Amino acid sequence: MSSSPLAILHETFGYEQFRGPQQAIVEHVVAGGDALVLMPTGGGKSLCYQIPAIARQLDGHGITIVISPLIALMHDQVGALHEAGVKAAFLNSTLSFAEALDVERRLARGEITLLYAAPERITTPRFLDQLDDLLARGQLSLFAIDEVHCVSQWGHDFRPEYRALTVLHQRYSAVPRIALTATADALTRADIVERLQLEEARHFVSSFDRPNIRYTIVEKKEATQQLLRFIEREHEGDAGVVYCQSRKRVEDVAQTLCEHGINALPYHAGLDAKLRQTHQDRFLREEGIVMVATIAFGMGIDKPDVRFVAHLDMPKNIEGYYQETGRAGRDGQAADAWMVYGLNDVVNQRRMIDESPAGEEFKQVMRGKLDALLGLAEATDCRRVRLLGYFGEPSKPCGNCDNCLQPPPIWDGTEAARKLLSTIYRIQQMSGIGFGTGHIMDILRGKTTEKVTQFGHATLSTFGLGTDYSEQQLRGVLRQLIAIGAVAVQGEYSTLCLTEGSRAVLKGEVPLRLRASATGPAERKPKREKAAAAKSAIAASLDDAAQTRFAALKTWRADVAREHNLPAYVIFHDATLAAIAALAPHSLGDLEGVSGIGVKKLEAYGEQVLRVCQDAA
Repeated sequence: MSSSPLAILHETFGYEQFRGPQQAIVEHVVAGGDALVLMPTGGGKSLCYQIPAIARQLDGHGITIVISPLIALMHDQVGALHEAGVKAAFLNSTLSFAEALDVERRLARGEITLLYAAPERITTPRFLDQLDDLLARGQLSLFAIDEVHCVSQWGHDFRPEYRALTVLHQRYSAVPRIALTATADALTRADIVERLQLEEARHFVSSFDRPNIRYTIVEKKEATQQLLRFIEREHEGDAGVVYCQSRKRVEDVAQTLCEHGINALPYHAGLDAKLRQTHQDRFLREEGIVMVATIAFGMGIDKPDVRFVAHLDMPKNIEGYYQETGRAGRDGQAADAWMVYGLNDVVNQRRMIDESPAGEEFKQVMRGKLDALLGLAEATDCRRVRLLGYFGEPSKPCGNCDNCLQPPPIWDGTEAARKLLSTIYRIQQMSGIGFGTGHIMDILRGKTTEKVTQFGHATLSTFGLGTDYSEQQLRGVLRQLIAIGAVAVQGEYSTLCLTEGSRAVLKGEVPLRLRASATGPAERKPKREKAAAAKSAIAASLDDAAQTRFAALKTWRADVAREHNLPAYVIFHDATLAAIAALAPHSLGDLEGVSGIGVKKLEAYGEQVLRVCQDAA
C-alpha cells in the first residue's frame, strides 16, 4: 500500500479529495511537524491524524497514540477504523485485565497503527514505561491530542488531567504532536500553546462557519411548551439534542416530550452508568431519538444526522454554545440551533460566577465570556456575524438566522433603564437591604402587593413610573443592565444592587437599544407532513426507484451495524447510501469511486450492496 496521503484517503477511507485545510495539515504532520488544529465539528478533524498515522507507520515510524477523554468516542472510532481495514485499539476501563494485557502485547509487537487512551492512563508510570520502550525501538510515531481545549482553564470544558500531558513534550520532544479542537477563542488558544509547550507548532484555523445551521434565539416564556411547539412544527420524527442545566429539569422535560409522543431519553451524570450508556447507544444507533441532557452528554458524538440542538437554559459562554450547537447537521444538511433564554438565566449565570471560589482574574474572564454570549442573545443584527466575530472571523449577514429572516423591531430602553436603576437606588436608601427582580418590577409598575405595603415602598418617587412598560420589556432592560455590569446580583435570594457602572446609565451616557419583546403567540407555521418529516434530506432528490433502493440499503445497514455493535453511520453514511441508490450499481466496478467506499469496505460489503439493490428492484 502506498504511503501517499492522497492514496490513503482514497483507498482506505474512500474519498477522492481532501476538504479545506486537511491536505496541508496531513502533509505537515506526515513530515514530522507539530500542529494545532482548530476545525469545526463535522469538518473532518479525525482524518488529520488518522492519515498521518497510517502514512508514518508505512514509512517505518511506528505507532500513533491518540489521547481522547471519551470512552464512547474511542469505541466508535476504533470500530470505524476496523471497518476501513486499519489496525486500531483502545485502552480504557471497559476492557478486562486480560483484554488490556492483550492490547499492550500487540502494542509492544508493533501490531497497532493507532492506540486510543484517556489522558489519565497516558500519564501513568506503567504506560510511560511502555512509551519509553517504543521510543527506544524507534516505534513511537505521533501523539494526537483530541479535544485539546480541555487543557485550558479558559476553555468551556476544562479537565485538570489534561495538564499532565506536558510530559509528552518533556519526555518525547522528538515525537511530533497534533492537537485538535473545534472550539477555542484567542485566550484559550494561547493557554493551550503555553500549557502543552506547542510554541513551535504550526496553527491551522479553519472557518468556524457552519452555514447549514440556522441560529434562532427566543425569549423564554414557557420553555417546555415552546420546545414542544418547535419540535412538532419543525422536527417531527428527527433526531435532536435538548440541553438543560439541571438533572431534574432533564428528567421532567424528557418525560413531557414522551407524553406528547416524542421518542425522548434523559441523560445526566446522576443516572446509573449502565443506563447512561444504554441511552447513548440508542441515540447513536437508532433513528429519530431526542436526547434530553446536561452538558455531560455530547463531546465527541459523531452522529451525522442530528437535525436540531435546543437549549432550554443558557450555556456559560459562546465556546460552549458553539460546541453544543455544532453537534447538529454534521452531514452538511439543514439543521437548527434553537435556544430560549430569559432574565433568570442571566441572573443565575452571573451569580454562579460571582459566588465561585475562583480568583478575581478568572471571574473577570468568565464575566467577559458570559457578556459575549448575552450580546449574541440580545443581538438585533445577524447572529452568525456575531458568533464568528467572537472567534475573530469577519463575515457578512448570513440570511439564515432568525434576525436575518425576520429583523426584530427595536426600541430605546434608555429611559426605562434609568427608572429601574433609580428604583433600586431608592429602595436601598429607604430599606437598607436589596430586593429581587419581581419586587423591583412591582414597584416600578405601580402594583400594590403585600410586600410593597409591608415595606412602605408605595411611597417611593418611582412607584408607578413604569406603567407604560410591559413586564417583558422591563425584564429585557434588566437583562441588558446585568449584561453590561450596571446591576449586580447578590446572595442566594438574587437581590439587585447598583455598581460603579450604574452611574453612566443613570446620567443617560449609555444608550440601550433593545429588541422588542414579542408579546403575542408566535406565528404558527404549517405542520410538516409525517412522510416528509421522515424522509432524509440527503435522499430528497432521489426518484421513486432510488428511494426504494435507499430504504432497502438503510435496512441492510442497520442489520450490519447491530451485528458489529456499531452505529449505522460507521458502516456507511446516509450520503454514501444515497449515492449508491442513485447509481443503481450492477457490478463491483460500479461501486469504485463512490465517496465513502474504500478498498476494505468494497471487499467486505460490495457483493451485499449489489444484492440489496437488485432485490429492491
